[in-house]
Amino acid sequence: MNLHTREHADGSASLGKAETIASDTPASERIAIVGGGLAGSMLTLALAQKGYAVDLYERQPDPRTQGGRAGRSINLGLSKRGMQALEMVGLLQTVLDTAVVMSGRVIHAPDGSTRYQPYGKDASEVLHSIDRNQLGHLLLDHAERHPQVRLHFGHRLAQVDKAARTVEFETAQGRVVAHPQWMVGADGAFSSARRELQRGERANYHQEYLEWGYKELTLAPGADGQSVIELTALHVWPRSHCLFVSHPNRDGSHTLTLFLPFEGEDSFATVRTPEEITALISKYFPDLVRLLPGLIEEWMKHPVGSLITTRTAPWTFGDWAVLVGDACHAVYPFYGQGMNSAFEDCCTLVSALSANQGDTAAAFHAYEQARRQHTDVLCELSKENFVELRKKVQSPWFVARKRLDIALNRLWPKRWLPLYSMIAHTTMPYGEARARARQQDAILLGSAKALAAVAVCGVAAAAWWWLR
Repeated sequence: MNLHTREHADGSASLGKAETIASDTPASERIAIVGGGLAGSMLTLALAQKGYAVDLYERQPDPRTQGGRAGRSINLGLSKRGMQALEMVGLLQTVLDTAVVMSGRVIHAPDGSTRYQPYGKDASEVLHSIDRNQLGHLLLDHAERHPQVRLHFGHRLAQVDKAARTVEFETAQGRVVAHPQWMVGADGAFSSARRELQRGERANYHQEYLEWGYKELTLAPGADGQSVIELTALHVWPRSHCLFVSHPNRDGSHTLTLFLPFEGEDSFATVRTPEEITALISKYFPDLVRLLPGLIEEWMKHPVGSLITTRTAPWTFGDWAVLVGDACHAVYPFYGQGMNSAFEDCCTLVSALSANQGDTAAAFHAYEQARRQHTDVLCELSKENFVELRKKVQSPWFVARKRLDIALNRLWPKRWLPLYSMIAHTTMPYGEARARARQQDAILLGSAKALAAVAVCGVAAAAWWWLR
């Protein structure tokens, strides 16, 4: 009989919340999930609710016992795809109760002026700023309440043997070998599970780093505890050379993320001293200088992060293994779809398992067929949105087009959908959303050409009448 336990980084184990309940599921009938981040913990909970016995393995210590921030990126923008997954596991309202609504984005120009751009046509089309760590803790807590779930922390994946169907981990107490019925790789962009599973396979893998890195800072609330800028919005300070983005927090603070080149003039390589840091912010973001009294201390304390995008194939390995989330499709964060697309993976995989009861290979195949082509499109969209945030959001033509999209959407809410609305506010597959957006672009271009032709004909007719 296996007690429901939580194993810690030092190899010790303590009884979990369901400490009086035992799990008799044989090891050969249990599912192994490698990676205890958002995708891994979401899938653990979803599978447990479907009756699966799950072992979740995470190389880091239990984040709920660490205190403070356990990662670099603390805020996330929850949209429709992620909401669907939270609804699936019954936690949507719990998460929304702790989130901050972002109804649009506020664009900050270099001269200090601002412009508001709504995310959609009405109050139903908004994003929700949520704390990554709180969400991760919530998912782990709820997964742990299921007696057939075991959480194993301090377990680093060492080796996968697909022929023997074993997974080996390194722990503080030595090596541990698991014999799961099947396994999931959910261990992020630098996935060890992906590397092990693709060993000896005809596999493709493409990895691309952005030449820009990021650093997180904090915009504290005012003396009265209120936000010093609009709370219910995403704030963007777009500059061609650099970029600030802020997510709001419930305490009135904002998490600021500075995106800056690694090399060259005014880069992370050249901005190191307090004087250089102050000069950079003063040069590009003068309106933020007085709002960041702790700038130097935070800059020195917080590391520079890297941004990576990946594509790979295959995602599935017969009836025994499958990849989800960043392990198979990491993207740049500029469309806010990293977590949302990973959660959508979980929904699609759970649905495929339900539709193919008893045929795991068919379920895995259906999942990859449904997802991979569309996450490849998301990769391209995320790259394009980086350029949009830096250079286009202040363009009068860009703003006019956005307004036209929203106006047409209000006139024909089912027939005309802006690309951003399709990505953030629906669960339409990413590839279908891009194809539809291109069709709409073609319609607008054709209409513009037709109007131009009419105008030319009108001018010509008027000239003929005048000169005859």
